[in-house]
Amino acid sequence: MAIQYDDIRPDHRIILEWVDPNASVLDLGCGSGELLSLLIKEKGARGHGIEISVEEIYKCIAKGLNVLHGDIENGLADYRDQSFDYVVLNQSLQQILRVEPVLKDALRVGKKVIVGFPNFAYYRCRLQILFKGKTPVNAALPYQWYETPNLHFLTILDFIEYCRKQNITIERRVFLGTARRVHLFPNAFAQTGIFLISSAGGD
Repeated sequence: MAIQYDDIRPDHRIILEWVDPNASVLDLGCGSGELLSLLIKEKGARGHGIEISVEEIYKCIAKGLNVLHGDIENGLADYRDQSFDYVVLNQSLQQILRVEPVLKDALRVGKKVIVGFPNFAYYRCRLQILFKGKTPVNAALPYQWYETPNLHFLTILDFIEYCRKQNITIERRVFLGTARRVHLFPNAFAQTGIFLISSAGGD
């Protein structure tokens, strides 16, 4: 059964647009393999994943995906430099304890890296903190404070500044609201930021 475009998650649509046909892809923190499966079916990608949750790995295996059980914070020493066309960190960056070494390793292993994360500076988050005095809960940050897997609550501007300081090239960027792309003041009005980045010394 063909996948309907409207059924694809907005962030997955962007990544699907960015990944070249028949590219090699390593999805770090691939979860149940929804994105990886989509890239393989729609783009003919040679896809691999790494996931720490055994329960999610079983879901990947049921989809016929090539996924390894592992903690991406332990590094990617088994992978050669630029051994993948793309490394994906979608909705997993904010859940990593040590962001810098993971990003550095991703940029070494991948010719390009795709990063997507919830924007904590989204205006509804700000309003919930201002008026309710409570940790925000919304579509991009759906967890209560006591059950959230998120360790870092970064913003779009935080990530852009980080890339500038680390001499990381931002090749493309898209900002998503609740129903469409955001073009004006994304740090306030976007729920999610998605970036295509590469090492300044890469191809």
